[in-house]
Amino acid sequence: MMTGRPRIALVGDRSSRVVSHSRLDAFTPHLGVDVDWMPTETITGPETLDGYSGIWVIPGSPYASKEGALLAVRLARETGIPYLGTCGGFQHALIEYARNVIGLVGADDVQYDPDADTPLITALCCSLSGERAPLYLADGSRLASVYAHADQTEETFHCKYGLNPDYVEQIEQSSLVISGWDAEKAPRAIELADHPFFIGTLFQPELSSTPDSIHPLIEAFVTAVIRRAEAVTPPTTALEAAATWKSSS
Repeated sequence: MMTGRPRIALVGDRSSRVVSHSRLDAFTPHLGVDVDWMPTETITGPETLDGYSGIWVIPGSPYASKEGALLAVRLARETGIPYLGTCGGFQHALIEYARNVIGLVGADDVQYDPDADTPLITALCCSLSGERAPLYLADGSRLASVYAHADQTEETFHCKYGLNPDYVEQIEQSSLVISGWDAEKAPRAIELADHPFFIGTLFQPELSSTPDSIHPLIEAFVTAVIRRAEAVTPPTTALEAAATWKSSS
């Protein structure tokens, strides 16, 4: 049973150089939930995130602690905590899933390791820094439902790295759904259909949100967070996950 306001962990390393961070500071106080910034270096185990009903991995990669960001993604994926990953959160959701589900244990982002054996995240053919671009939506996806089941929209991007085309087929053959792509069919959003709420986007809904007009994807995420917090019988907690992970190690 919920006591107090639901809490969202905002996972990322605050920086004046990341455009979306100042936007987050402006509108998150208006979401109706408590939002705590969590530097990636502080996330050292599942217990670090106990008590949070939502995890949002925000832009700003490469992070101070790649492993901290990946741990947050894994916790959300395995325990049903609503997850939103934007830009870097999209990239790290792909890395975590590739490593721990698909079996690509060496999957990495070339920003961390230019010589990675499995370069899952690589530079985009064309930088999307500050660009608005079309986004095509998968029919029947949760992401499409955010846009009233439209088949396309337009979003703001501020990113230079994305999914390496060489690994798209392996992603498509897994349970991770590519639910949004650009005009050239390059993946720009992913989700898990069997999860209460798990969406990663290369675009940044933060950049088109204001205190008076929150992006519908963020609103949908917050709704899922509140729903989890209000559950009479909460799903697996971070502390329970910690015990499980320790026993399996």
